[in-house]
Amino acid sequence: MDGPGARMAAEIAEQPAVLAGVLAQGLPEARAVAKVLAERAPRFVLLAARGTSDHAALYAKYLVEIGHGLPCGLVSPSTFTVYGVRPDLRDVLVVAVSQSGGSPDLVGTLSAAGECGATTLAVTNCPGSALAQSAQLHLDVRAGTELAVAATKSYTAELLTLFLVLDAWAGGDGADARPVPDAAAELVGRRAEVAELAQRYRFASRLVTTGRGYSYPTAREAALKLMETSYVAAHAFSGADLLHGPLAMVDPRYPVLAVAPAGPGRDAMAPVLDRILERGADLLVLGTDPQPPAGARGLRLPGGIAERMHPVVDIIALQWLALEMAVGRGLDPDAPRALAKVTQTW
Repeated sequence: MDGPGARMAAEIAEQPAVLAGVLAQGLPEARAVAKVLAERAPRFVLLAARGTSDHAALYAKYLVEIGHGLPCGLVSPSTFTVYGVRPDLRDVLVVAVSQSGGSPDLVGTLSAAGECGATTLAVTNCPGSALAQSAQLHLDVRAGTELAVAATKSYTAELLTLFLVLDAWAGGDGADARPVPDAAAELVGRRAEVAELAQRYRFASRLVTTGRGYSYPTAREAALKLMETSYVAAHAFSGADLLHGPLAMVDPRYPVLAVAPAGPGRDAMAPVLDRILERGADLLVLGTDPQPPAGARGLRLPGGIAERMHPVVDIIALQWLALEMAVGRGLDPDAPRALAKVTQTW
């Protein structure tokens, strides 16, 4: 299929197959890396990333803190590369996440971390990249060549790869990930439904995305996709942060997209959704409940998967939304203004 967004659409549609490949081929490698991590027993974890991969790293932060009970933080690469700080990182795991593995900032950060005593792991879509070569351990996300400016399949492949290695490190067998390719296929097949929703929002100049817990990275990635394809001023907040001030800007002209699949994160979002509706906002809830809250619109997410797996699949609906909003506004998400593919992923 040709036309605006054809390249991005094709790569969105590849995701069920890519995720199935990660499960089939990436799981043994993830287990091998996890064995090393178990032997070294890091006392805490640091994550480094940029752009879309930053949201994958944020997902990993929740996995580490919840699944391992370890402190985990997102580093500021400039600490290492601009200010030249060399902290004591003995018994620390530093993970760099990058689709291309070519960011000098991340390469410098991971190299410095290794010099400071850290165990270093690179998660990339390019095993021959400088980042992969600078790391002691590497995992290939196996997304294949990605040509669209907006990253789609490389993002979900990063999420699943990070889950597999962190789950294996915790002694898991990856069982929660097995339904993921089918759930992804379900959302890939619902483009027309999302396109209809997109018509409602295609003239929005600003909107808010929100979620809590595992869904917060999805909200952030959705905002980025909307900004880079449709030029919408999209602001992402955790549900808790939204109530601390930013809620004041929400009104009937300010759409809110909330990601809230079943689980503790959804339960924590319930009072947030109530407050949003009190403001008269145009609220769209992506969730697994049979019906959205009264006064809100809903997009049903696939059921039967664990809350911690939802970020791997839920973003697909929002990738379609970003694409369809862009096309509906007369834009081409494959050729956004002033943007080119920042990093090559292959």
